[in-house]
This record gives sequence, structure tokens and C-alpha cells, in this order.
Amino acid sequence: MPITLPPNLMLSVSGVRGRVGDPLTPELMAQLAAAFGTFMRTEGEGGPIYVGRDSRVSGPMFSRAVISGLQSVGAKVVDLGMVPTPTLLLAVKQAEASGGLVITASHNPADWNALKLVTGEGMFLARDQSERFRHFLAQEDPQRVPWDFIEPVIEDDDAWQRHLRAILALHEVDIGDLRGRGIRVALDCVNGAGGPAMAELLSELGCTVEAIGMNPDGRFPRDPEPTAANLTELCTLVRDTGADVGFAVDPDADRLALVDETGRAMGEDLTLAFAAAVVLRRTPGPVVTNLSTSQVLNDVADAFSVPLTRAPVGEINVAEQMIAERAVVGGEGSNGGVILPALHHTRDAPMAAALILQHLVDIGGPPSSAAARWPSYSIVKEKIRFPREALAGAYQMLEEDLNGATLDHSDGLWLAWRDRSTWLHVRPSGTEPIVRLTAEAPDEDGARALLDHATGLLEGVV
Repeated sequence: MPITLPPNLMLSVSGVRGRVGDPLTPELMAQLAAAFGTFMRTEGEGGPIYVGRDSRVSGPMFSRAVISGLQSVGAKVVDLGMVPTPTLLLAVKQAEASGGLVITASHNPADWNALKLVTGEGMFLARDQSERFRHFLAQEDPQRVPWDFIEPVIEDDDAWQRHLRAILALHEVDIGDLRGRGIRVALDCVNGAGGPAMAELLSELGCTVEAIGMNPDGRFPRDPEPTAANLTELCTLVRDTGADVGFAVDPDADRLALVDETGRAMGEDLTLAFAAAVVLRRTPGPVVTNLSTSQVLNDVADAFSVPLTRAPVGEINVAEQMIAERAVVGGEGSNGGVILPALHHTRDAPMAAALILQHLVDIGGPPSSAAARWPSYSIVKEKIRFPREALAGAYQMLEEDLNGATLDHSDGLWLAWRDRSTWLHVRPSGTEPIVRLTAEAPDEDGARALLDHATGLLEGVV
């Protein structure tokens, strides 16, 4: 029978997510996997489907269910086990597989999980293909195969090693220089899937590492989103160990946040700015990011005389725009996600860490010196519960109240003033039942005043 999705299941272009037990159950995950396996065959893809997961406690349970669902429709399954999300996406791309399924809720708390849907290009489903899959779920019944058409599961334990070798082979990364520098790194992997991978990468790059959150058991010791407010222990670790830089990744290691040598959380936007500077120094070309990324990336692009284009928030939205623009680097500065097409079109924290270390070598100084090379902005974020059916009216009210702005309606509402050094972005989240507000200005008072004003207007609507 066609699948009726629970009303409290979060849907986005990358897949589905929700709380474990309600609405996410092994039965639902198996159904979704069976539907995906059948759907990809209708899309003309007949090769293997790769499966991987992050470290969440519910991960092994859901992995077994997903694999069973795929086998039940005759799909060939390659199981990577626990790996960073970018490792699985790269493995799919390298193998020219039919697609992949990643069992991860990324930065969400431990009681959440998700199923992310991957194409044969090693990218998340684009909007049109995602809509076709939802139609398939609502209309079609996956055809189960008899016992003698069930394919055995292939286990692949080498995916991270292939990913590691590909990072080390990037021409943007000078391994000799990095090993000679011996950079001291403080690391927080929040007990996620990135712990073993990040530790091995940093060792290969000659770093001395002091780390917390390295046991990949999925029991996150803090809110797993690597925002500045959640990195107090890493900041302390940097100061106590005299580290040159602090790195924090989310549970599936596609996002990277930075702490400077003084123990100050730098936010996530500078991750993309620093990484872009490394790439553009060697290969000038177009840059793409999302609407919620700091203006500092524009400053980096301007310094190298290259164009910058903005896309709606969402990795696949940025990746598709990068392909269209033939961008040499891009990502989502708003969440510390760096995309390097020379490797693949997906956010990749281990790769981003290598680029950040290379940037410190390039400038011959610490992270605070790297930040001082660019204009300073203050970015503030807020999230509120707000009825989505009231958003259209709320956008109109904001436009009328905050007049004189440059507008963009491609992803919620984006308004900018003063040569775009001051802006506000209001959009519904694709990963949580909330509305996100982001404001940036040259100083914190200006950004906070803009955000508070917009929040007050929205709260007055509810």
C-alpha cells in the first residue's frame, strides 16, 4: 500500500526527520527505504544503494530496518556502517551507485533521527526529484521480491580511507607545509561519527590534538549544533592547552565551527570565508552561498575579483547553483558548511578543516589574525514557533514596516540595506518546526535591534 506519512514528520528536499518513536519507527524507516529503492529503479537507476549512519543510539536499529526495506524490493545494498555523511556521499559518487540513504539528524538533539536521500551523483535529491518521490510515496506500492531475488548485503569498511586519501590529494592542501608547522588543534566532536575521522585526518596533517567528545556513542554531552553558545568547553580547552585553533563538528561531520587561539568562538560564517580564501588564492572563480551567510564572504570574493551568487538555504540548493555557475568553492556559511567541487558537491567538515589549517599556514598567523584581514560584522540568530499558514501575511507586514530594503523572496523573506552590510532573513526551518530569523549589521547593537524588532512584529501576529 502507499505510505501515509505522519503529520509530525519533518519533510525537506534532503529527506525526512523526526523524533525517535514518534513519528520515526523502524517500520516507517523500512517502508521509506523500500519506496526509495523502488523509486530509484523507476528513475532509471539499477545499481547499488549505499547506506550509512551517524553515531546516534537509534542508528543501528534504523540501519537494520533501512537495509531490510531495501533488500525487500531487490535492491543491492552496500553498508558503510558509521561514517561521516560526506564520506557516504563521496562513496556514492566514486562508485557511480544508484544512490544512498544516510541515517542522521545532523545537528538535531539525540532524540531525533532522519533519513537523507542521496542521488547517484552523491548529492541530496533536488526539489523536482524530491517532489516526484513524495508523489511516489502517496501513489505507489513498492513491489516486494521473492526470496530468491533478495540480494546479499556488501559491507564496505574502506569508505573513510578513500575519503581521507582524496582530501590529502587536494592541490589546495600542502601536506609538507602543514606537517612542518605542527599546528596544535583543540577538537570537539560531540561523540558523533566525526571523531575517528577527524582524529586520523589531523594526525596525517601533522597536528597535535587535544580532544573532547571523541567517543562515537551518540550520547551527546551538549546541544550538538556547533554554535558559539554551545562551545564553552571547547573554548576552555583551547585556553588550557594553548591550542592554535579549535574545531567543532556536528554529529555527522558536515559542519565545522571555529574557536580562535584566545578561546573565543568565532561562529560558523568564518569557516567558509577562510576556506574560500584558500581556494580563490589558487583557483579564482565564482563563489556560491546561501542567503543567510555573512557579508564577509562577499568581501572575500571582492578581494579576489570574483562573482558571488546567493541561493536559498539548503545544501542541495547551493550545490545546484554552484554547478550552474561553475563555482570553484561555496557552501553555507550560516552553518559552517564548505563545498569544494574539486572533491564533491557536498558540505564536508574534514575537508573544511584541512582548508582552514592551510589558511593559517598561508597567512602565517593565528585565527584572530585571519579574521582581522576582513571587515567585522555581527550576526545574531533567533528561532521562534510560528504558524506556517500565517507566514505570507507576516512577510508582507515586515516588508511594509521595514521599508526601503532590497528584497529577495526565493527563500522566505530576505531584506538588505546599506549596500547589503545590514540584512535580515526570515524563513521556515526545513529541519525543525520553527521559523528562523537571522540579522547582520556592522555592530552587534544594530543587528540585535533589527532582530528584536522583527521578532516583536512576528510575535504580535501569533
